Order: sequence, then structure tokens, then C-alpha cells
Amino acid sequence: MSENSAKKKTGAENINWDLSDLYSSNEDPQLAKDKKKVLEQAEAFGNKYRGKVSELDAGAFKGMLDEYEDILDLAGKLGSFAYLQWSTDTTNTSYGKLVAESNELSSEVSQKLVFLDVEWLEIPDEDAHKLIESEELSKYKHYLESSRRYKEHVLEEKQEQILSAKSVTGRSAWVRFFDETLGSAKFELDGEELSEQEVLSKLHESDRDLRIRAHASLTNKFNDLSRSLTFVFNTLLADKSTNDKLRKYDSWIDSRNLSNQTDKETVNALVDSVTSKYDLVQRYYKLKQQLLGLDEMKDYDRYAPIMKNEATIDWTSAKEMVLDSYTNFHPQMGKITEEFFEKSWIDAAIKPGKRGGAYSAGTVPSAHPYVFMNFDGKIRDVQTLAHELGHGVHQYLSRQQGVLQSSTPLTTAETASVFGEMLVFQKLMKELDDPKEKLALLIGKIDDTIATVFRQISMNRFEHAMHTARREEGELTTERFSELWMEQQKALYGDSVSLTDEYGIWWSYIPHFLHTPGYVYAYAFGELLVLALYEEYTQRPDGFSDRYLELLSAGGSEWPQDLVAKMGLDITQPDFWNKGLSSFERMVEEAEEMARVIK
Repeated sequence: MSENSAKKKTGAENINWDLSDLYSSNEDPQLAKDKKKVLEQAEAFGNKYRGKVSELDAGAFKGMLDEYEDILDLAGKLGSFAYLQWSTDTTNTSYGKLVAESNELSSEVSQKLVFLDVEWLEIPDEDAHKLIESEELSKYKHYLESSRRYKEHVLEEKQEQILSAKSVTGRSAWVRFFDETLGSAKFELDGEELSEQEVLSKLHESDRDLRIRAHASLTNKFNDLSRSLTFVFNTLLADKSTNDKLRKYDSWIDSRNLSNQTDKETVNALVDSVTSKYDLVQRYYKLKQQLLGLDEMKDYDRYAPIMKNEATIDWTSAKEMVLDSYTNFHPQMGKITEEFFEKSWIDAAIKPGKRGGAYSAGTVPSAHPYVFMNFDGKIRDVQTLAHELGHGVHQYLSRQQGVLQSSTPLTTAETASVFGEMLVFQKLMKELDDPKEKLALLIGKIDDTIATVFRQISMNRFEHAMHTARREEGELTTERFSELWMEQQKALYGDSVSLTDEYGIWWSYIPHFLHTPGYVYAYAFGELLVLALYEEYTQRPDGFSDRYLELLSAGGSEWPQDLVAKMGLDITQPDFWNKGLSSFERMVEEAEEMARVIK
């Protein structure tokens, strides 16, 4: 029996979510009824308000937005069910069919509703301002205010309808193809065929030979798929370039910054602050090389634990760790989290065909969030669980803001997730007595922080390079993508990690580049924000947890900088990021000191 076959059970093998709060199955009669209903609602909405938006007073405008939210909620419910179901088995053709149908339905609904955005943005600024400031529309104030920023980028109704219709057979189709290609791919390792997620997890094992074999398995499959993946990347990069030109965005990142409710200056300050501290990453990996006893640190060594035979953490223990951490911080947070476990809102089992990674789906305000992950019994899986449940709590609380204001910009969306991780980490650090175990946990946290802050910014730099190159050079070869990737990776790691030639293809499996272009800097934004928030919490704990839950409950109903200001922090200041980076530097210093003491 191979090492992989002998894998220990975690208790998560049967942790599957129950989607019946959305629909019972593909065959649920309510599905067909709701598809018909949402189209009828959208049609009736258009007949009622098209060409009349500018004529509405504040009260009538509110009534229109209330109806609009109802339609979006139902459409979102249908789309959420389709995607959640498909995520658990990307090889199931009936699930894929429903995703395609839901994308087509969403596009059809969007085409019927797009007039609202167009007509709202055509209202003169002075008249729009009066509506925004009216008491009747106070519920929707931030939505109306923030949407005005798209005035220069929204096209005429017919053009918007065409773009929406074509996205079904364009962008959405290619993203689905990418997900299904990697979701169904089999990776050969030690005579077995494993999923991408299962093999990626081997890079976190203490056995270096196993890490080398896993690295080779992943590389070989990525190379096998490179022709298809390169074509998908090229197609979607060109698609985005076309859309950006049509919408008059000067840069590939401008639309993302706008949706994140931030500006180029703030993002540039973040990127510059992080890249200026790459030396901290290099300093840390030299320490980790010593702790691992290696002559040379390779890219497949980065996530190796410093203690061998890391114990498997069962699902029950992971659940208790997260619940205790959340409850100790704020009882309401613990109570909400418990619902996820008790009501089967989590899918944690590793299954054939299941897509990799983890996410929390907010679904719609009329329902509740669901958490998706692949639990393998490692300490990082506990942190992933804490991370996604942080999102889940955030989404649960913000439902009260309604469809139009429940979702947060990506920049602050990562706040609750990373803060949840920090709570669990600090709890574990306090409870451990063995200095070696403490150091191992700290090393794991530093690894995660590097992955969340520094690696994500290096990926942002890669995104910038590939989008720019695609626009200036035309279609890119696999080798050109790999060249751009390695340039950024070498800048990050310097001489602290020897990057193998094989690592050059590892850009090709990262879904964020395609799902949400420009997304990755939001991770760094969220992590550094949380490091600053946690410092604020430790220094001034009185009333902090209540204010924190108020921040989460606000969802996307206020500007991010205003929400964070209530916590005593100013993200508009260029030196703000240094607070979080200083906190990270102290982690590295603590690890160096603990290593000296243990020796």
C-alpha cells in the first residue's frame, strides 16, 4: 500500500453541505418555476420603468430599487445553487449543464435590467445628488453614490445587452473550461491518480522526497495541459483588453480598483510598500533553510513544516478550535459559526471531481452563506476553515443590507477571513507549551502571511506584466508567460530560494487570474489591514469586538476607508501599510529568537 493509500481519516470525509435551503436538486420543480418567474419579473420591471427612471421622485425611486433587489435575489439564488452544486463535482455533466443554463439566464435577466444603470447614470449630477441625499433613499445611499463613479464606463443599453449576451459564450465559457480542465485532471503520484488539490497538499509534507515527486507530478500535468491553458489565458486577456477599450479604462487594473472602491494611489502605495520589503521574505527563507537543515532551499521546500510527522487534526478538533476562538472573541460570532456546522452549510470532504481551493459563497440575502473547502487534516486546513468561516460570518451579518449593499469590495472582503485566522493562531500559540511546537506554528503563520501578502503582490506584478505584454505584443507563447512569471518570482525570493526551471509553468493553474482579474492584491490589502487591526485590538481591547461586528454588519453600505476609520485606522495614508509590515517583521524576529533559544 502506498503512502497515499494509507492516508489517515480526518472525519471530514462525510462533511457535505445541504443545499436544500436553495433547491433540493436539479429536478426540484421550484427551479423551473423560479427560472420562469425571474424572467417574467425582469420583463415586467422593464415595461414599468424603462425610459422613466429620470422622472421618478425619491419615494418612487426607492420602490423601483426594492423591486430590483427582489429580482436580483431570485436570480442570485438560481446561480448560486448551480455553481455550488457543480463545485462539488465538476465532472458531472448535469451539474455543468445547469451552470451553463444559469449563466444564460443571468445574461438574459441582465439584458432586461441594464437600462436602469444606463438611465441612472444619464441623470444630471445635481438631480442625482438630490436623490442620493433624500431621506427616502437613505437605505440605498452608498449604492447610488458609488455607482455614479461608473458614469464614464457604462455604454448605451443596446451595447450593454450585446456584451452581456456574448459573455455567456465568451468569458464565462472559457473560465468554465479552465475550471473543468483542472478539476477533472488526474495527477500521477506513486502509482496513483490524484486530484490537483491532493497533490498540492503534498508540498506541505515533511518528507522532501515526497515533495519532489509531488512537484514533478504537478509540473508534468501542467506541461501536458499547457497548450490549452495558454490558449485560455490568451483568449481571456484579449477579451479583457477589448472590454477595457470599449469601456474607456486606461489600464487593465482600473476596473478592479473601481469595483474595490479604492484608487490607483492607494493600490500603488500598497504594492510599493510590499515590494520594498521583499528582503524580509529572503531573510526568513534563509532562517527556514537552517531550520530544515537544507544545503539549498528549493521552490518545493517553501511550505515544508519544520517538525516531522505533523499530527493529523481531525474535523471535530478543527471545529472546536475555530468555534472556541470565535466565541471567545464575541459570543455572537461563535453562535453564527455554530450554525454552519449544525445546519450543514459546509462542504469539506475531498472528493473526485471536486474543484480545488476554498471559498465562502454569500449566495443571496434571502438565504445564507455556504463554505467550501478541501479538508486534509493539516494545521493549515484549520486556518483555511477559520478563514472561510470569517467570510461566512461577514456575509451572514451583512445580509441585512440587501442585495445591492451586502457585498463588500474585495479590499475589505478579506478582513473578516484573515482576522478569523489570526484569532485561531493566537489561541493555539497561547495553548502550546513545547517551544519547538510553538516555533513550528509560528513558522506556519509566517509561511501563510508570505503567501497572502508577498506572493500575492508578486502575482499582481505578474498580472500587470502579462496584461501589458498581451496588449503590446499580441498572443503570448507558453514560454513568454513563464518568462514573465519567473521574473517576478526571482524578484521576490532573490537568492534565498533556488527556483527550478520546472517552476516556470506554475502560473498556469492559478484561477484568480481568470475568475477575477486584478483580485490578488486584495489578499495583501486584507492581511496587512488585519495585522494593524489586531494590533489595535491588543492595545485597546475595550469595545473592540462590538465595533468589529458593526463593521462586518455594515457590509458594503459605506466607503471602506470610513468603515475602517471607525476602528481607529486610516487606510488612505501611504504609511498605513508599514504598520502591518512592521508586525510581520516582528514575527520574523520572534522566529529568529525562538530558533536561537531552542538551539
